Amino acid sequence: MTDLAFQPDEVEIERRVEALLFAAAGPLSAAEIARRLPEGADVGGAIAALRQRYQGRGVELECVADRWRFRTAPDLSFLMTEEREEPRRLSKAALETLAIIAYHQPCTRAEIESVRGVSLSRGTLDLLLEMGFVRLRGRRRTPGRPVTYATSDKFLEHFGLASVHDLPGVQDMRAAGLLDLSMPPGFEVPDPGRGPDEEEDLLGDLDQGSPEFAQDFVGEE
Repeated sequence: MTDLAFQPDEVEIERRVEALLFAAAGPLSAAEIARRLPEGADVGGAIAALRQRYQGRGVELECVADRWRFRTAPDLSFLMTEEREEPRRLSKAALETLAIIAYHQPCTRAEIESVRGVSLSRGTLDLLLEMGFVRLRGRRRTPGRPVTYATSDKFLEHFGLASVHDLPGVQDMRAAGLLDLSMPPGFEVPDPGRGPDEEEDLLGDLDQGSPEFAQDFVGEE
């Protein structure tokens, strides 16, 4: 007989969070996890305990764009090499455009062209949108109401970033040899977390619905 007054303890909550993250088809936010647990469950504590438990193991718990998932430890990626698809390569123009959007987001097509110094072919933005690295952010409240672009969660996931604030700063880029040490006075690497002064009308994110979970079905005789 089930005890209706039973309240799961911390260990049980941790087990349930572990099961949800293992079965989920994609990363889960703390709020999505909490909706499947008893009211008042300490989701943050369970995630912290799981992250510590899996540290240094074959799979690790990581945060991508405020969502949690299990992934293979980076140093073991060579084991899956034969199973991975060859990634679609981006052209130099696409990489430059993606970098500009990452550091100046949200930005319009005209602003991207202004930074690059050359016109931008429509196919470049279409490719980035198709690959899921870039998303439509909103419309600028300026004449013509141009559409603005920003990076997506897939961009953060692909480059292993928890948020856009983890993009390399000027010191990191200098150390990597990506910036000339004799830069002109007053040069700054833009802060990707600081948008333009003009207000925007957000387009609104599409309703992603409930998270999907992998399920095992056992036939009954």
